[in-house]
Amino acid sequence: MDIFLIIVGLIFCILGIIGSFSPIIPGPITSWVGLFVIHFSSIIPFDIQFLIITFLVAVSIFIIDLVIPIIGLKKFGGTRKGLIGATVGLLIGLFLAGPIGLIGGSFLGAISGEYTSNKSLKKSLKPAIGTFIGIISGTIIKFLVATLFLALYFYLVYTNLFS
Repeated sequence: MDIFLIIVGLIFCILGIIGSFSPIIPGPITSWVGLFVIHFSSIIPFDIQFLIITFLVAVSIFIIDLVIPIIGLKKFGGTRKGLIGATVGLLIGLFLAGPIGLIGGSFLGAISGEYTSNKSLKKSLKPAIGTFIGIISGTIIKFLVATLFLALYFYLVYTNLFS
């Protein structure tokens, strides 16, 4: 059973990293589930303080990721359509061209969304940049936290398995 829990925990941590690039899977929260699962094995001592702190970090990052694109959008004078366009572009770009598509798709989607509101490419560019910066910033933060959780996973498994 311990090996099963360790493997399931690893799968969740990896899914969390993948989820960092997708608005469908909440990256850090999914990675946290991996940390939570391994605490039910007899190999890892149950540490409620560790789990609460990492959970609060995961939820905070989830909330921050929702707010950052809106801040970027408003700071640069964008519309809701620009934010929707950036999110759709992010998804399409990610599936078509991976991380490069994430960046390009997000930007092109934001411009497209803003263009439907502003009817001017020049007026659409500034808010699209703000939305793009917000989405990319949120993605980077989610990726870093999910990667940190994976590192914590390996640390916990390694130190408790080989000590």
